[in-house]
Amino acid sequence: MKYNQDGAQYHIGLRKGDAGKYVILPGDPKRCIKIAKYFDDAKLVADSREFVTYTGYLDGEKVSVTSTGIGGASASIALEELVNVGAETFIRVGTCGGMDIDVKGGDIVIATGAIRMEGTSKEYAPIEYPAIANLDITNALVNAAKKLGFTFHTGVVQCKDSFYGQHEPERMPVSYELINKWEAWKKMGCLASEMESAALFIAGSFLKVKIGSVFLAVANQEREKQGLENPVVHDTDKAVKTAIEALKILIKEKA
Repeated sequence: MKYNQDGAQYHIGLRKGDAGKYVILPGDPKRCIKIAKYFDDAKLVADSREFVTYTGYLDGEKVSVTSTGIGGASASIALEELVNVGAETFIRVGTCGGMDIDVKGGDIVIATGAIRMEGTSKEYAPIEYPAIANLDITNALVNAAKKLGFTFHTGVVQCKDSFYGQHEPERMPVSYELINKWEAWKKMGCLASEMESAALFIAGSFLKVKIGSVFLAVANQEREKQGLENPVVHDTDKAVKTAIEALKILIKEKA
């Protein structure tokens, strides 16, 4: 079932015309109002389950912000239903944990691709198909971070379904797999770990829409293990500002 009886999308509660072409996708519903403050004339248009949506204008273009909750399953639901109501271009804004030793808490991470160590994307495409960010959006995010003077990193991120599988792998029955793969991702230069981008990139490829991701690195457990400086930062404002500036670039370029 795609729709409620009133014609709205079944999960996110939106109808055609409720969302803009461009949508920012945070995980946390509480971040939506923070992001919407950067829009002109922003209004709450839907609040259903973990999916909260505000719609307003940015440089004259209709834009929205919709929360996706935690993980790829709910993120893909939000994406599918946003596409149903006419959205075309998406930027995920969230947090991540650093893996590469050069990524510090407070840095910005821009994903060029994602490791598909989660379940949702496997119900869209064979595991051999890569989860890759849209180049136009990635370039806009890079240019935005440069313009704002933020320290940023570009590269591959790892996506998983279990938060505690990352942070307490040794207590899991499949610890041998979690620990060995984590070491492999580090050797391959993976920048950080998060939970949604792989599902969004794969679902977006199937739906023929544009998606990119930008994160605040909260901290880096590998730096902590090595006794290096490991700042812990929770304020996502840098990541939000990077996404807003990138949207302005995309709107100007009509990308």
